[in-house]
Amino acid sequence: MNILANLDFTTAIKYLVPSLIDGLWIVIQTTLFGFILAIILGLFMAIGRISKIKIIRGTLVVFLEFIRGTPLLVQLVYMYYVVPLLISIIVQIWNPGYQFKISPVVAGTLGLGINYGCYISEVIRSSMLSIDGGQTEAALALGLTHNQVLVRIIIPQALRNVVPVFGNYLVMMLKDTSLLAYVSVNEMLLRTQSYASQSFLTIESYTLLAVFYLILSLPLSQAVKLIEKKMQKFS
Repeated sequence: MNILANLDFTTAIKYLVPSLIDGLWIVIQTTLFGFILAIILGLFMAIGRISKIKIIRGTLVVFLEFIRGTPLLVQLVYMYYVVPLLISIIVQIWNPGYQFKISPVVAGTLGLGINYGCYISEVIRSSMLSIDGGQTEAALALGLTHNQVLVRIIIPQALRNVVPVFGNYLVMMLKDTSLLAYVSVNEMLLRTQSYASQSFLTIESYTLLAVFYLILSLPLSQAVKLIEKKMQKFS
């Protein structure tokens, strides 16, 4: 009971909330750019997975299995700490002394984009394969090339069908940005950990953090549900 009696949300709100607001923009930035990257990578990987070139398909299968078989946190740490070292070692063959560096925000954004891109690629690929093959045959009969059929007919329909799924992944990515604290991105979780360790207002600090994520994710989740209903009307 003494702990509850000593709760001081007023102080936590006064000093932590402004910091959380600053961290909020980092969360939005990494989510937005990470999601755009995920969609772009997902689309290209989906196209590669249905390619007739075996080496492309095989390489992508290995890469996808690696990403889906390892935790996102491990991938983020690898992107921030290991990848720069590997690049430096390779470049030093021609340029001794070269040191490649990557900022925490860039590493986090790339990590999120690559991870979610692999999952999104499978969604897009499945959607592309579900398109009626008769449309492709008809388009080819009219003189379109395979690439034109892919760009003008298959991809637009596939992307339209998976828009609701994209929304769910966006909400998931928003919440997964909290993992970026472990690669030194000064987002909301890292700011909360720092404030809680200095002020000892542990309950207050992490409660406010949870509220901030709820304020972000709940409206976004409702927007996704609304989009799903709209898409159902046109399907």
